[in-house]
Amino acid sequence: MSQAPAQPRDPLGLSLALTIGFAALCAIRLTTPSTPYFDEVHYLPAARELLERGNYINREHPLLGKELIALGIALFGDTPFGWRIASLAAGTLALFAGMRAMWFASLSRFASLSFGLLLASGFALFVQSRIAMLDIFMASFLAIAAWQFAGALREPETGRMRLILCGVALGFAMAAKWNAIPVAVLPGVAFLLARLSAGRRRLFTSQRGLPVPGISLIEAALWLGALPLAAYALTFMPAYDLKNSPLADDGLFAFHKEMLALQTQVLKTHPYQSNWPDWMLNLRAIWYLYEPVDGAQRGILLVGNPLTMLLGLPAIIWCFFNGIMRRDWASIAVVTGYSASLGLWLFAAKSVQFYYHYFVPSFFLLAALSLALDAAWHAGHRKKVAGVLALSVALFAIFYPILSAAALEGPQSFAKWTWIDGWR
Repeated sequence: MSQAPAQPRDPLGLSLALTIGFAALCAIRLTTPSTPYFDEVHYLPAARELLERGNYINREHPLLGKELIALGIALFGDTPFGWRIASLAAGTLALFAGMRAMWFASLSRFASLSFGLLLASGFALFVQSRIAMLDIFMASFLAIAAWQFAGALREPETGRMRLILCGVALGFAMAAKWNAIPVAVLPGVAFLLARLSAGRRRLFTSQRGLPVPGISLIEAALWLGALPLAAYALTFMPAYDLKNSPLADDGLFAFHKEMLALQTQVLKTHPYQSNWPDWMLNLRAIWYLYEPVDGAQRGILLVGNPLTMLLGLPAIIWCFFNGIMRRDWASIAVVTGYSASLGLWLFAAKSVQFYYHYFVPSFFLLAALSLALDAAWHAGHRKKVAGVLALSVALFAIFYPILSAAALEGPQSFAKWTWIDGWR
């Protein structure tokens, strides 16, 4: 008798445990510094104006991220904890959703857990989960959308509800920051291409076949096209009655011209600015904080894990060929997501760019690395794979003081972590 096919076990319990551990680490010194730092100086005033029904400020970005920061302040007070608790929640959810997306995409227990470990120890998710900025909300909703879309493909019986949730999450991701747009269009494009490849005579109305049986192309356009736009538009409702709000007089469409103009204005150069080749090679970091504060010298450095950011590059290439030769759709998905999210910055008319713009591409980069490690693990190279994961965690532990605003010895302590000039 032939053996029954292997039934991979869902790593839900371990994923939850890893997520809880990550949240606990992020919570340590969440309220340090006790004053706004880096771009919090822009977003906290905007959140306060929303709560006070005051002026419409920080117009260059959509509203949802600032609304969520305002929600934290409303629930927990205008304190460092209230400022940053929404970011902590979003970062925690991003980690869990990322692991669930990998599970449904690959059905690999090892790939899912290694992806979570790489994300948690990759530096960027940790740092962005502890500051009141917009990027963490964008990344979190994109991760939720990926989770639900992959789940719809894997479990068609829940496909309709998952596509609805995916559409709402895509709209909210764009409503946090426009950087999400190149990734937000991918689920709809993927659905269309899958139906085109099936060669159905009734292309728009047929409910048969991939990617989600029971859902027609017309219905998919509703959930993955119209619904995200509606969810995006609804997030602007609280701003219509703000003082000096352009929405009441000009409307949402006209206001977007002003937003686009603000996004593309020529800005002064900045000492921490960088561009996409610097991000890929992890050459230019940003000091979010480095000064005496709360009784000690402290610092917060945004940089990628020096091991996994570089190993992820050959992993992307491996995924490209693996996806083509073996028709591995998980590999194709991470390469497409990485190319779309990074490709934006090859052409974006934004005069000054920073390493945090690599935040979303880094999710796909680490997803590619987890798939490559999974293949190596099952090919028998287990000691090497375990070594990569252990070294990633070890580097996170080494950099933890400068990622978490720990008390340092003195003003020159930064030299312990600035291994190259671009990190100074």
